[in-house]
Amino acid sequence: MARTHEHPGEQAAPDPVRLLAIRDTPLSVDEVFAAVGDDASGGTALFVGTVRNHDGGSDVDTLGYSCHPSAEAEMRRIADQVVARFPVRALAAVHRVGDLAIGDLAVVVAVSCPHRGEAFEACRKLIDDLKHEVPIWKHQKFSDGTDEWVGA
Repeated sequence: MARTHEHPGEQAAPDPVRLLAIRDTPLSVDEVFAAVGDDASGGTALFVGTVRNHDGGSDVDTLGYSCHPSAEAEMRRIADQVVARFPVRALAAVHRVGDLAIGDLAVVVAVSCPHRGEAFEACRKLIDDLKHEVPIWKHQKFSDGTDEWVGA
């Protein structure tokens, strides 16, 4: 007997956005992963963005993130767009602000869907749109004494 896609677990959950936050405290991969747990999901994709020690050919010494007051609302708008496009069972995204050290977690996002392909695509769309559209700015200070602002 052929399986159909009529099972409720094949559809997006009624309220799949489980966690959205901008925090000035260290981020937890475990918290984000737990937030997207869903018995109907066959695939969960998780992305972790960390502070690297270089950018554009220069050594980075320190880095800080700041955001506009509308940043969490923009995160919600993007999350809602991802949910509308993919059969998301659960979605979570957290971004750090303040001063970070090399290796610190800057952003953690995760998406659970009925199947792995959908989860990968939804997670990629979520992180790409967050990076391009949410008003969060990165201030990098380089070892040569120069600095740079980068952001949406």
